Amino acid sequence: MEKNIEPIDLVYLWVDGNDPVWRAKRDEFIGKPRENVAANCKGRYQDNDELMYSLRSVDRYAPWVRNIYIVTDDQTPSWIDTSNPRVHIVSQNSILPPDAVPCFNSNVIEHNIYKIPGLSERFLYANDDMMLNKPVFPETFFPKDGKVIVRLNKRPLKRLLVWYKEKVLGRTLEPYNKAIDNAARMMLHRFGRYYSPRTHHNIDAYLKSSYADTYAMFKSQLDATANNHKRGATDVHRNLYSYVDIECGRGVPIYVDEHTSLRLPIHKHELYEQFDKLNPTFFCVNDSQFATDDDRRIVKNFLETRFPDKSTFEK
Repeated sequence: MEKNIEPIDLVYLWVDGNDPVWRAKRDEFIGKPRENVAANCKGRYQDNDELMYSLRSVDRYAPWVRNIYIVTDDQTPSWIDTSNPRVHIVSQNSILPPDAVPCFNSNVIEHNIYKIPGLSERFLYANDDMMLNKPVFPETFFPKDGKVIVRLNKRPLKRLLVWYKEKVLGRTLEPYNKAIDNAARMMLHRFGRYYSPRTHHNIDAYLKSSYADTYAMFKSQLDATANNHKRGATDVHRNLYSYVDIECGRGVPIYVDEHTSLRLPIHKHELYEQFDKLNPTFFCVNDSQFATDDDRRIVKNFLETRFPDKSTFEK
């Protein structure tokens, strides 16, 4: 492997939904979680030590990452070693516009991560439940030509399916899919092309300068979502930044399948049995409104088995 000269940082969002002080603030502002509602369910905020295991996977399979930036609502994981010079806890309120505070909406926070002080030009972004299962290298995300790799899942009929659900069935898209559709429609309006694929829901690569340029390009639309304190129908997914990179020739699209990038909803236990056969490079243990506390215990045992050793980021 060629020596990595230009640094690459990794950004996470993290929240401790078990914190009673934070829960009280959330409940007062947006209401208590409703288990059958994707936008505000227990699984949206539950901390099951996913970040700890994700960092163990990074320590094992991507030791070349320079700094770890963990964006939080003024919380710090109890197990993390804040004396490690590579670890930086970032208050989300320091990068959010005033209208966005308090914020319980990851879509809004993600639009502002490029503002993190000291963040490298080339950076990676992950949710705390996204993991590595094999060695990866800088070239896995950033080819030598200065572009970024954009990993996508094929959705060739997405626009038709969205139309059918909304216009024929009269169904409202759940907030996650609506935010992706909003990003695709913004691309259609600006560039005349509706982007049907979506990013692979795992660790993604970005250029900070490109991220800032894209925000500036769609500033009025994105600024209008800043006061969406919880997920809602007008949110815009960060797919927008990858779409613009592809459209402007900065992004190299690569289509993935479950052998490369596996999304593992933790209530679907059959996927644990298939894991070793699929042997993905990336995987995500996705909590949701469908998961139970038993599912969370099972996935924690699964992760502990795969990553039993402490990382250099832990006390």
